[in-house]
Amino acid sequence: MHGAPDPSPWITRWQHLLAPQATVLDLACGNGRHVRWLAARGCRVTAVDRDAEAVAPLRTLAEVIVADLEGGPWPLADRRFGCVLVTNYLWRPLWPQLLDALAPGGVLLYETFAAGNETVGRPSRADFLLQPGELLSRCQGLRTVAFEDGFLPGPDRFVQRIAAVRPDPAVPGPARFPLPEHG
Repeated sequence: MHGAPDPSPWITRWQHLLAPQATVLDLACGNGRHVRWLAARGCRVTAVDRDAEAVAPLRTLAEVIVADLEGGPWPLADRRFGCVLVTNYLWRPLWPQLLDALAPGGVLLYETFAAGNETVGRPSRADFLLQPGELLSRCQGLRTVAFEDGFLPGPDRFVQRIAAVRPDPAVPGPARFPLPEHG
C-alpha cells in the first residue's frame, strides 16, 4: 500500500521495461517507497508530492518537487520521462499532463484502486476509484504490455494496474517487451 516500506509487486514485476538509468517521475510519491527502490537501481527519479515533510528525506536520492497536483498548476511543463509511475492515486484531470510527460519509448506503470473497493474499505468514493475498463481507455495510444483488474487480498482491495509503453517512431521493427516468467 501507499505507506508500505516495500515497493509494489506490480512495479517490481515490470521495472525491467525501463531503460538503464531511466528518468522516472514518481507522481504522488508519498513517503517514497518507489523513489528509494528505483534510485538504488540507478534511475534518476523526480518525486512529486504535496506533503513537504514526507518527501524531505528523499532530497538526497531524487529531485523533489512539492506541489499540490489537484489545486495548483502542473509543475513539470515540457518535461518528459522514461517512466511515469503512479500508485494508489487518482486525479482524473491530470491524465493529459501525465501522458504528455511520457517520452517516446517511455513506460507507464500505474496501479490504483478500482470500483468494488467501496465494499472492503477506503477509498470508497467513486471519484477515487477507476471504473471497469477506465485505465485501458485512458491509455489508448500506448502499447499495453500488461493489464490487471481485480481483487487482491491482505489487505483486501480492488485494483486496476497497467504497464504500457509510448511507441517510439525512431525504433524500427516490432517492439519486444519481455514478459516475466512466473514460478
